[in-house]
Amino acid sequence: MKKSLLKVIAPLAAASMLLAACGSDNSTGSDGEITKLVAGTEATFAPFEYMDKSGKIIGIDSEILDAIAEETGVDIEMKNVGWDPLFSQVQNNEIQLGASGITINDKRKETYDFTEPYYEATQVIVVKEGSDVKSLADLEGKKVSVQINTTGHEAAKKAFGETSTNISAFENLPVALLEVINNSTAAAIGDNAVVYEYLKNNPDSGLTVIEDDAFDKEYYGLMVKKGNKEVLDILNEGLDAIKENGKLNEIVEKYTGVTQELE
Repeated sequence: MKKSLLKVIAPLAAASMLLAACGSDNSTGSDGEITKLVAGTEATFAPFEYMDKSGKIIGIDSEILDAIAEETGVDIEMKNVGWDPLFSQVQNNEIQLGASGITINDKRKETYDFTEPYYEATQVIVVKEGSDVKSLADLEGKKVSVQINTTGHEAAKKAFGETSTNISAFENLPVALLEVINNSTAAAIGDNAVVYEYLKNNPDSGLTVIEDDAFDKEYYGLMVKKGNKEVLDILNEGLDAIKENGKLNEIVEKYTGVTQELE
Protein backbone atom coordinates (compact mmCIF):
# COMPACT_ATOMS: atom_id res chain seq x y z
CA MET A 1 0.00 0.00 0.00
CA LYS A 2 2.75 2.47 0.95
CA LYS A 3 4.75 1.52 -2.13
CA SER A 4 1.81 2.19 -4.47
CA LEU A 5 1.07 5.51 -2.79
CA LEU A 6 4.66 6.66 -3.23
CA LYS A 7 4.45 5.84 -6.93
CA VAL A 8 1.50 8.23 -7.21
CA ILE A 9 2.87 10.95 -4.95
CA ALA A 10 6.32 11.19 -6.53
CA PRO A 11 5.13 12.19 -10.03
CA LEU A 12 2.61 14.61 -8.55
CA ALA A 13 5.28 16.28 -6.44
CA ALA A 14 7.57 16.59 -9.45
CA ALA A 15 4.75 18.11 -11.49
CA SER A 16 3.96 20.58 -8.71
CA MET A 17 7.60 21.67 -8.55
CA LEU A 18 7.64 22.16 -12.32
CA LEU A 19 4.47 24.25 -12.24
CA ALA A 20 5.86 26.36 -9.40
CA ALA A 21 9.02 26.98 -11.39
CA CYS A 22 7.03 27.95 -14.48
CA GLY A 23 4.89 30.35 -12.43
CA SER A 24 7.88 32.06 -10.82
CA ASP A 25 8.84 35.57 -11.92
CA ASN A 26 12.48 34.49 -11.64
CA SER A 27 13.19 37.43 -9.31
CA THR A 28 16.22 35.81 -7.67
CA GLY A 29 19.25 34.11 -9.11
CA SER A 30 20.77 30.80 -8.10
CA ASP A 31 22.79 32.55 -5.39
CA GLY A 32 19.64 34.12 -3.90
CA GLU A 33 20.44 37.65 -5.06
CA ILE A 34 17.60 39.74 -6.50
CA THR A 35 17.69 39.85 -10.30
CA LYS A 36 14.27 41.33 -11.08
CA LEU A 37 11.79 43.72 -9.45
CA VAL A 38 8.22 44.55 -10.40
CA ALA A 39 7.03 48.13 -9.87
CA GLY A 40 3.38 49.15 -9.74
CA THR A 41 2.15 52.50 -11.05
CA GLU A 42 -0.96 54.45 -12.06
CA ALA A 43 -0.24 55.54 -15.63
CA THR A 44 -2.41 58.64 -15.97
CA PHE A 45 0.00 60.86 -14.03
CA ALA A 46 1.95 62.59 -16.80
CA PRO A 47 4.76 63.55 -16.92
CA PHE A 48 5.69 60.93 -14.31
CA GLU A 49 3.89 57.96 -15.87
CA TYR A 50 1.56 57.67 -18.82
CA MET A 51 0.96 55.43 -21.83
CA ASP A 52 2.29 56.07 -25.31
CA LYS A 53 0.27 55.15 -28.41
CA SER A 54 1.57 51.58 -28.31
CA GLY A 55 0.46 51.11 -24.69
CA LYS A 56 3.97 51.31 -23.24
CA ILE A 57 4.41 53.10 -19.90
CA ILE A 58 6.68 56.12 -20.31
CA GLY A 59 7.58 59.19 -18.24
CA ILE A 60 9.91 60.38 -15.51
CA ASP A 61 9.40 57.42 -13.17
CA SER A 62 9.78 54.91 -16.00
CA GLU A 63 13.10 56.42 -17.09
CA ILE A 64 14.31 56.64 -13.49
CA LEU A 65 13.63 52.92 -13.02
CA ASP A 66 15.42 52.15 -16.30
CA ALA A 67 18.42 54.18 -15.12
CA ILE A 68 18.43 52.42 -11.73
CA ALA A 69 18.27 49.06 -13.50
CA GLU A 70 21.26 50.01 -15.62
CA GLU A 71 23.28 51.10 -12.58
CA THR A 72 22.45 48.09 -10.37
CA GLY A 73 22.10 45.30 -12.93
CA VAL A 74 18.63 44.43 -11.58
CA ASP A 75 15.86 44.19 -14.17
CA ILE A 76 12.82 46.36 -13.25
CA GLU A 77 9.43 45.80 -14.86
CA MET A 78 6.71 48.44 -14.57
CA LYS A 79 3.00 47.49 -14.44
CA ASN A 80 -0.01 49.79 -14.62
CA VAL A 81 -2.05 48.50 -11.68
CA GLY A 82 -3.93 51.65 -10.54
CA TRP A 83 -3.38 54.07 -7.66
CA ASP A 84 -5.04 52.35 -4.69
CA PRO A 85 -4.14 48.81 -5.84
CA LEU A 86 -0.42 49.59 -6.00
CA PHE A 87 -0.37 50.22 -2.24
CA SER A 88 -2.16 46.97 -1.39
CA GLN A 89 -0.07 44.98 -3.88
CA VAL A 90 3.18 46.24 -2.34
CA GLN A 91 1.83 45.38 1.10
CA ASN A 92 0.78 41.88 -0.05
CA ASN A 93 4.12 41.19 -1.80
CA GLU A 94 2.43 40.95 -5.21
CA ILE A 95 4.85 43.60 -6.45
CA GLN A 96 8.11 44.79 -4.91
CA LEU A 97 7.75 48.56 -5.17
CA GLY A 98 5.53 51.50 -6.04
CA ALA A 99 6.68 54.15 -8.50
CA SER A 100 3.93 56.64 -9.20
CA GLY A 101 4.89 60.13 -8.04
CA ILE A 102 4.32 58.99 -4.46
CA THR A 103 4.82 61.66 -1.83
CA ILE A 104 6.79 60.63 1.25
CA ASN A 105 4.78 61.45 4.37
CA ASP A 106 4.49 60.28 7.96
CA LYS A 107 1.17 58.50 7.45
CA ARG A 108 2.53 56.35 4.62
CA LYS A 109 5.77 55.71 6.49
CA GLU A 110 3.78 53.82 9.12
CA THR A 111 3.25 51.03 6.58
CA TYR A 112 5.89 51.55 3.90
CA ASP A 113 9.55 52.48 3.55
CA PHE A 114 10.75 55.04 1.03
CA THR A 115 13.93 55.72 -0.84
CA GLU A 116 15.69 59.03 -0.62
CA PRO A 117 13.66 61.74 -2.43
CA TYR A 118 14.04 62.12 -6.18
CA TYR A 119 11.62 65.00 -6.89
CA GLU A 120 10.33 68.09 -5.09
CA ALA A 121 6.67 69.00 -5.66
CA THR A 122 3.83 71.04 -4.24
CA GLN A 123 0.06 71.26 -4.60
CA VAL A 124 -1.66 73.86 -6.78
CA ILE A 125 -5.26 74.94 -7.30
CA VAL A 126 -6.87 74.68 -10.74
CA VAL A 127 -9.89 76.83 -11.61
CA LYS A 128 -11.65 78.01 -14.75
CA GLU A 129 -10.37 81.21 -16.30
CA GLY A 130 -12.25 84.17 -14.87
CA SER A 131 -13.02 82.41 -11.59
CA ASP A 132 -13.36 84.57 -8.49
CA VAL A 133 -11.20 82.04 -6.60
CA LYS A 134 -7.74 83.52 -6.04
CA SER A 135 -6.47 81.43 -3.10
CA LEU A 136 -7.13 78.32 -1.02
CA ALA A 137 -9.11 80.42 1.46
CA ASP A 138 -11.54 81.42 -1.31
CA LEU A 139 -12.58 77.78 -1.70
CA GLU A 140 -14.28 77.65 1.69
CA GLY A 141 -17.82 76.38 1.14
CA LYS A 142 -17.18 75.57 -2.54
CA LYS A 143 -16.93 72.13 -4.18
CA VAL A 144 -13.40 70.84 -4.80
CA SER A 145 -12.27 67.79 -6.81
CA VAL A 146 -9.13 65.73 -6.09
CA GLN A 147 -7.52 62.40 -6.86
CA ILE A 148 -8.50 59.96 -4.12
CA ASN A 149 -6.01 59.17 -1.34
CA THR A 150 -3.37 61.55 -2.63
CA THR A 151 -1.67 64.45 -0.90
CA GLY A 152 -4.03 66.74 -2.83
CA HIS A 153 -6.90 64.90 -1.16
CA GLU A 154 -5.18 65.29 2.22
CA ALA A 155 -4.58 68.99 1.59
CA ALA A 156 -8.28 69.51 0.84
CA LYS A 157 -9.32 67.64 4.00
CA LYS A 158 -6.82 69.66 6.05
CA ALA A 159 -8.21 72.92 4.67
CA PHE A 160 -11.93 72.13 4.74
CA GLY A 161 -12.36 69.28 7.23
CA GLU A 162 -11.97 65.50 7.15
CA THR A 163 -15.68 64.94 6.59
CA SER A 164 -16.39 67.86 4.26
CA THR A 165 -19.09 66.95 1.74
CA ASN A 166 -17.69 69.55 -0.64
CA ILE A 167 -14.68 67.36 -1.47
CA SER A 168 -15.18 64.97 -4.40
CA ALA A 169 -12.46 62.32 -4.85
CA PHE A 170 -11.80 60.53 -8.15
CA GLU A 171 -9.56 57.71 -9.37
CA ASN A 172 -7.16 60.02 -11.20
CA LEU A 173 -6.33 63.70 -11.57
CA PRO A 174 -7.49 64.17 -15.19
CA VAL A 175 -11.01 63.18 -14.11
CA ALA A 176 -10.82 65.62 -11.20
CA LEU A 177 -9.85 68.38 -13.66
CA LEU A 178 -12.73 67.48 -15.97
CA GLU A 179 -15.07 68.15 -13.05
CA VAL A 180 -13.84 71.76 -13.06
CA ILE A 181 -14.19 72.04 -16.82
CA ASN A 182 -17.77 70.75 -16.57
CA ASN A 183 -18.59 73.19 -13.72
CA SER A 184 -19.25 70.30 -11.32
CA THR A 185 -16.62 71.68 -8.93
CA ALA A 186 -15.22 75.16 -8.42
CA ALA A 187 -11.62 73.94 -8.34
CA ALA A 188 -9.31 70.97 -8.28
CA ILE A 189 -6.20 70.48 -6.16
CA GLY A 190 -3.28 68.47 -7.54
CA ASP A 191 0.48 68.08 -7.91
CA ASN A 192 2.08 71.02 -9.73
CA ALA A 193 4.07 69.19 -12.42
CA VAL A 194 1.12 66.97 -13.34
CA VAL A 195 -1.28 69.93 -13.54
CA TYR A 196 1.07 71.93 -15.72
CA GLU A 197 1.59 68.94 -18.01
CA TYR A 198 -2.18 68.55 -18.37
CA LEU A 199 -2.60 72.22 -19.28
CA LYS A 200 0.25 72.00 -21.79
CA ASN A 201 -1.45 69.06 -23.48
CA ASN A 202 -4.91 70.65 -23.26
CA PRO A 203 -4.36 74.33 -24.15
CA ASP A 204 -8.06 74.90 -24.85
CA SER A 205 -9.24 73.54 -21.49
CA GLY A 206 -10.08 77.00 -20.19
CA LEU A 207 -8.27 76.23 -16.93
CA THR A 208 -5.73 78.27 -15.03
CA VAL A 209 -3.45 77.60 -12.06
CA ILE A 210 -3.25 79.30 -8.68
CA GLU A 211 -0.13 78.76 -6.57
CA ASP A 212 -0.68 79.23 -2.85
CA ASP A 213 1.93 79.35 -0.07
CA ALA A 214 -0.53 77.48 2.17
CA PHE A 215 0.67 74.24 0.56
CA ASP A 216 3.85 72.63 1.88
CA LYS A 217 6.68 71.30 -0.26
CA GLU A 218 6.49 67.56 -0.92
CA TYR A 219 9.08 64.99 -1.95
CA TYR A 220 8.52 61.92 -4.11
CA GLY A 221 10.18 58.60 -3.32
CA LEU A 222 10.04 54.99 -4.50
CA MET A 223 8.02 52.92 -2.05
CA VAL A 224 8.54 49.39 -0.69
CA LYS A 225 6.89 47.31 2.01
CA LYS A 226 8.08 48.31 5.47
CA GLY A 227 11.17 46.33 6.42
CA ASN A 228 12.08 45.35 2.85
CA LYS A 229 15.63 46.61 3.27
CA GLU A 230 17.11 44.47 0.50
CA VAL A 231 14.99 46.10 -2.21
CA LEU A 232 15.26 49.54 -0.61
CA ASP A 233 19.07 49.31 -0.65
CA ILE A 234 19.07 48.41 -4.37
CA LEU A 235 16.84 51.36 -5.22
CA ASN A 236 18.82 53.83 -3.10
CA GLU A 237 22.07 52.60 -4.63
CA GLY A 238 20.71 53.28 -8.09
CA LEU A 239 19.22 56.64 -7.13
CA ASP A 240 22.49 57.79 -5.54
CA ALA A 241 24.34 56.87 -8.72
CA ILE A 242 22.00 58.76 -11.08
CA LYS A 243 21.96 61.79 -8.80
CA GLU A 244 25.74 61.82 -8.79
CA ASN A 245 26.23 61.30 -12.54
CA GLY A 246 23.55 63.84 -13.48
CA LYS A 247 21.17 61.35 -15.09
CA LEU A 248 18.32 62.17 -12.68
CA ASN A 249 18.42 65.87 -13.54
CA GLU A 250 18.65 64.98 -17.22
CA ILE A 251 15.45 62.91 -16.99
CA VAL A 252 13.52 65.54 -15.01
CA GLU A 253 14.60 68.35 -17.35
CA LYS A 254 13.62 66.29 -20.41
CA TYR A 255 10.00 66.10 -19.23
CA THR A 256 9.55 69.33 -17.27
CA GLY A 257 12.10 71.75 -18.72
CA VAL A 258 13.34 72.40 -15.19
CA THR A 259 16.32 71.06 -13.26
CA GLN A 260 16.33 70.67 -9.52
CA GLU A 261 18.94 70.13 -6.87
CA LEU A 262 18.27 67.40 -4.34
CA GLU A 263 20.73 66.39 -1.64
